Amino acid sequence: MRLFRSEPTSPAPVMPMAMNEEKVARHSSALGEFARHIAGREALCILDLGPTSPTNIQYLTGLGHKLYTEDVLRASFDPAYRVSNDDGQPAISPELYLNSNLNYPEAKFDAALCWDIPDYMPESLVKPMVDRIFQILKPGGVVLAFFHTRDAGPDAPYFRYHIIGKDNMELQSTRRFRLQRVFNNRQTENLFKEFSSLKFFLARDHIREMLVIR
Repeated sequence: MRLFRSEPTSPAPVMPMAMNEEKVARHSSALGEFARHIAGREALCILDLGPTSPTNIQYLTGLGHKLYTEDVLRASFDPAYRVSNDDGQPAISPELYLNSNLNYPEAKFDAALCWDIPDYMPESLVKPMVDRIFQILKPGGVVLAFFHTRDAGPDAPYFRYHIIGKDNMELQSTRRFRLQRVFNNRQTENLFKEFSSLKFFLARDHIREMLVIR
């Protein structure tokens, strides 16, 4: 069974590649909590919404789980989802986007790695994407998500996240999607209002970590 979807052929609008793509180690309390939720359970279905990471594949499949990956941020800039709104202005169609992305049966997944994708995704797709995650998660399923707590400006790097331990990961600066917005606490709570519980972890690098339970 092929679990990994190919990336769209249309390039996403990105900033220049970072000159230094070395990986930087980072501790994550929310990742540690995520690891505890999946510990001792066998053959879970986990969805990674970031760019394909061989490190994540090796780590999670090594625990006996089945990992699906889908680069939903890169897909969100595919021109195929562009339409004109009622005023004739260009817009992105959530319906077209979700017809081709995150198209899974309801209650398929036990866990999802959302990373900081909502901060970089076009605004019209953020809430529909979170709602789709709710649909495809099993009751009690867990989501790991990160949010910036301050606007670092257009030069804010976009990172790939590589899990190297139960509460440790490596950040790799790669192609630079533009930071679109900064969500406050109330806004992140509204994004996940259909979920049963949210737990916040404030990190020192101006990142708000969240563990969300379906």
